[in-house]
Amino acid sequence: MKQDDRNRRQEEQTSPAGMSDVETALKELRNKIDAVDEAVVELLAERQKVVDRVVALKKAHNLPVRHPAREEDLISKRRQQGAASELDPDFIEDIYRTIIRRSRVEQASSMAGKSVRPGAKVLIVGGEGRMGRYFRRCFVDADYEVRSLDRNDWWDVDRLCREIDLAILSVPIEQTEAIAVRLGPHLPAEAVLSDMTSLKAMPLAAMMTAHSGPVVGLHPLFGPTTSTLDKQIIVAAPGRRSSDCQWLLDQFISWGAIVMTADAREHDEIMDIVQALRHFATFAFGRFLSQKQIRLSRSLEFSSPIYRLELGMVGRLFAQDPSLYCEIILASSQRRALLKDYVASMNENLEMIEKGDKTRFQEEFMKIADWFGAFSDQAMRESTYLINKLIERF
Repeated sequence: MKQDDRNRRQEEQTSPAGMSDVETALKELRNKIDAVDEAVVELLAERQKVVDRVVALKKAHNLPVRHPAREEDLISKRRQQGAASELDPDFIEDIYRTIIRRSRVEQASSMAGKSVRPGAKVLIVGGEGRMGRYFRRCFVDADYEVRSLDRNDWWDVDRLCREIDLAILSVPIEQTEAIAVRLGPHLPAEAVLSDMTSLKAMPLAAMMTAHSGPVVGLHPLFGPTTSTLDKQIIVAAPGRRSSDCQWLLDQFISWGAIVMTADAREHDEIMDIVQALRHFATFAFGRFLSQKQIRLSRSLEFSSPIYRLELGMVGRLFAQDPSLYCEIILASSQRRALLKDYVASMNENLEMIEKGDKTRFQEEFMKIADWFGAFSDQAMRESTYLINKLIERF
């Protein structure tokens, strides 16, 4: 009898009637989820309508797109609300950072059509290059009158420079000094002269010698494939008559960029590390993998997310223009001296490797960890975030 009872209970649990009850309950719950999802989308649409009104106000009063304090305050409040509602605050922050970025991009796109100096005329020297074309579009979209002077246009330089308010040199680093000298005599006295190179001391000095009017050095820390200027950094190195150059910086800010002011020499010293050394180290790693004929696809099958991320950054370098990175890495004798020091530092590790000296390795490791200090914890948090995003994607 006990066996018969067990069989009957099993039949009841797997009977069509029993499964139908579960499916009915699931359907009701899924319908509720769908209704909530629809309400979320409708609320996002309502939020966007309010954002559009904010954009109109900012556009009318030339206010910047980004308001960092407001953004962080909003995130903090939503994290607290999430915790109070028994939701993971990190999850809530991820959602709202996505929403806020989308909002900024929408605002930047709308503000792209807003000129902070209506009627101004802009000349881009090297306007047919990739960065030149990028900024031509930016200024054209903002309703400036934009002219381009490229290598075959010098015969028309007087007309192209007539009554311009801004000239931007978007040319290779090694040509900047000569181009500034060549352009200077044709510029109106009150025109702003600027450049877009990744070195600042030499170009800035050359521009100030060539032109007696307002001068500012610029370095956009992004490339021409950037889809939006939202939170992109542009370094501004003051040259002469900074107040007369401010409208140009305000224009970048209105497009969503972050403009950071720095002395030209300080900029170059930092860029030696941030750009030249980092790109050279990446080049050297990629070169070594190539020499060893490492099977990349096979190595990725065994890789952790952090290795995939690191290898992705190496592959990204070699997917781009070699002449661009050649200019950046080998741009100055100062940079080349730094890279020689880096190679010499690498050679200092040979003895430790040859002896398999684990004690020395750990000692060196701890010294470096002490030097990095609190940044190591920050780096761990940020890299963990990137790794998790990579896992979600791939």
